[in-house]
Amino acid sequence: MKVESVTFEHHQKEENLGIGESTPRISWKVVGDTPNWIQTSYEIGILRDGNVWATYQVDSSDSVLVPWPSHPLGSGELAQIRVRATGSKSETTEWSDITSIEAGLLTRDDWTAQMVAAEQIVTVRGNLRPTYFRKSFEFAEDVDKAHLYITCYGLYEAYINGVRVGDHVMAPGWTSYKHHLSYQTYDVGHLLKKGMNVIGVEVGEGWHCGRLGWNGGDRYIYADRLAILAQLEVSLSSWKRVTIGSDETWRTSGGPTTSSEIYDGEEYDAALEIPGWSTASVDDEKWSYVEKIDFPTAKLQVPEGPPVRETEIVKAQKVIRSPTGKVILDFGQNLVGRVRARTSGPKGQKIVFTHTEVLEDGEVATRPLRDCKATDSLTLGAKSIVWEPKFTFHGFRYVQVENWPSHGGEPLLSDIEAVVIHTDMKQTGWFECSDPMVNKLHENIRWGMRGNFVSIPTDCPQRDERLGWTGDIQVFSPTASFLYNTSGMLSGWLKDLAVEQIEDFNGVVPLVVPCITPEELALPRAAWSDAAIIVPWNLYQAFGDRKILLNQYESMKQWLEKGLDRQPNGLWRPIFQYGDWLDPDAPPEAPAWGKTDPQLVANAYLARITYLISKVAGSLNLPGDAKQWTAEAERIKQLFNEEYVGSKGHLHLDSMTALSLALSFNLLPPDKVPSAIKRLEHVVHSSKFRISTGFVGTPLILPALTAAGKTQLAYRMLLERSCPSWMYPITMGATTMWERWDSMLPDGSINPGSMTSFNHYALGSVGAWLHATVGGISPAEPGLKVVRFEPVPGGTITWAKVKLDGPYGEVRCEWTLVGKVFKMKATVPPNSTGQVKLPGHEEVIVVGSGTHEYTVEYTPDPWPPKAI
Repeated sequence: MKVESVTFEHHQKEENLGIGESTPRISWKVVGDTPNWIQTSYEIGILRDGNVWATYQVDSSDSVLVPWPSHPLGSGELAQIRVRATGSKSETTEWSDITSIEAGLLTRDDWTAQMVAAEQIVTVRGNLRPTYFRKSFEFAEDVDKAHLYITCYGLYEAYINGVRVGDHVMAPGWTSYKHHLSYQTYDVGHLLKKGMNVIGVEVGEGWHCGRLGWNGGDRYIYADRLAILAQLEVSLSSWKRVTIGSDETWRTSGGPTTSSEIYDGEEYDAALEIPGWSTASVDDEKWSYVEKIDFPTAKLQVPEGPPVRETEIVKAQKVIRSPTGKVILDFGQNLVGRVRARTSGPKGQKIVFTHTEVLEDGEVATRPLRDCKATDSLTLGAKSIVWEPKFTFHGFRYVQVENWPSHGGEPLLSDIEAVVIHTDMKQTGWFECSDPMVNKLHENIRWGMRGNFVSIPTDCPQRDERLGWTGDIQVFSPTASFLYNTSGMLSGWLKDLAVEQIEDFNGVVPLVVPCITPEELALPRAAWSDAAIIVPWNLYQAFGDRKILLNQYESMKQWLEKGLDRQPNGLWRPIFQYGDWLDPDAPPEAPAWGKTDPQLVANAYLARITYLISKVAGSLNLPGDAKQWTAEAERIKQLFNEEYVGSKGHLHLDSMTALSLALSFNLLPPDKVPSAIKRLEHVVHSSKFRISTGFVGTPLILPALTAAGKTQLAYRMLLERSCPSWMYPITMGATTMWERWDSMLPDGSINPGSMTSFNHYALGSVGAWLHATVGGISPAEPGLKVVRFEPVPGGTITWAKVKLDGPYGEVRCEWTLVGKVFKMKATVPPNSTGQVKLPGHEEVIVVGSGTHEYTVEYTPDPWPPKAI
């Protein structure tokens, strides 16, 4: 047995430099072939301030987020850590490989640099022109090591002696800038030298200063000037320490990027380039001096999750000539990022790139972008160039290229490529089955998540929105946390949610986080604001971190006690609710006007979140709170029944969503459940197996059917191809999840609604059912300390494979069904256990670590489902 993957808090190993915790919790995985292996104790070795290892031995089976055993790290302090573990048969592993961590600047007093701003230069488009910042400095001796700590008002790319620092894009990322401003730490010692050195930083307006929101949006929500805070800490060969901080001696100048906006794109004029602008070869005497401005009042913090990076290159698949003669590149995949172009041509020639997700009538479809140009331009200089934008991103599959300087205006496929960007989370979940269309659905879910996890979890990546809608991530977080390690990114986002809710909005959880326009978006709405309770609970189930619950508990309580808009009896007051948003039967311009009473949705969710906070209180060992919330949950449940349930168990307006809510949230008395199941079965048949749910009902309908023993109905709905259904967009060529079930109509035209995205992950919430029911893996205990293996075959699917790289290691479930012979292989990682429930059998088999194989006879219910 061997200890591997030593990590700290929720940081990936690439982010161990400059962490924000002084006592970081430690996790590791044990790998090996010893069956039924359980850890009984562990040792952590820590080396700091010298050459003597301090070893801490603890009798415990814990190996995920165990307490830091030593005294707290100081700012900038380096520590080396190794771990070994002992199993139940007293066998001890070798020490793990040594892993280094280093604390960042942990207190405000550690910052000696000043916040400095460039002159405000507003372009003809009304945005701030990007700017260069620069500082020259000299060392009389060699550099031993150096770290750069940096953030900005805007988005930055830093350079030292002409070499780009790090690989982050869209840094420092989007947070609730009023309260939290992230900074990054980079190891830059290898970029510095004896003699003259230069640090340069290019800054664009980004989310900090740029236009955000629809109907023209608002500018300067957080700041109206581009500014940087940079602190370069250097140890010279003599061990002398030198700090180069941003101050009033820094200089600033415009550069070749003449405009850059999140929505509208970037403009670059190569004729304005300043060769070597971040090197000592440039004389900056004519550059302007910066101006010192107030130090940020927001907390300077280290991100809990990974940064945005360039994660993949997608090659153009073909060049299209549109009916009007336009040149369009098809990349074959709806993605999020920007293009990288290689070209040369006459100086002054302007190439324009327009990005869209789909074509309509053979032309790029820009109407769904609304007030968003999504257009980049490159004006050529005298030399050949490789160029891509820096401070913008687009959602696109197609790029219209105008005025390309060669090949008759048509670029070669090798001339332009797409660069995919997203928060660089580690992929943890994989799924595959015998049905190619189901596999494509799953891949579309994954691509939709990638495109909408760009610093924050957004609704869409292409139009004049791209906001952190709480309702979307509320329904999608179980799927997201299986596919990728979202623990750091979403726990950081939840802290923004809590601080805005508590400090700014008197307990109301805003509809988007960060909240850009409180008068429109800081409103109490069920299922959206309820993310304050549901998302932390889902993260706890996926990753087992009680600290997430503890950090968010005050937010949860304030939402229920202060923010929620109640009647005297405790139910929701009748106000506008989003309800089952984007029910397929809602009018295109009225997506809240679905079949299900929005008040029913709101009060069903109220019962659910009240029950969940009772579970949270129990997990946090708060028995008094748990008892109080349990009683309140029962009271709300009783009120719900009085309000919405008839004597026969029929729900008022008994839609697919209403019935799924009542069954999934356990809202009905036991004697009313059979009639509700029968009614749901009837509704599914009446819909001809087409989906009839919006954002709220979609994650629940298939689990509700499965739990009711109607699994074949669930598979029949999954595999339906007519509109609306999960398979319909795939028949129309979709490569991501759509916002609407019919974002594109069967005739190829775009839905007439003004709100139509082709990259929206919410309806991909079905992924959680694919993983748990088709694939067979779900957490039996938080963090997968105990794994549930319970695949339920159905439909025409004859095999499935699912893999999850969980907190304890790799979990696998593979099964086949040939005739009536069901075979399954379940893999449990060391230091965890499994619960195996085979289809058609009631027994739950408890197993230890290792791979376990089973063969049983199983006869599924009739397929296709019989008519009723």
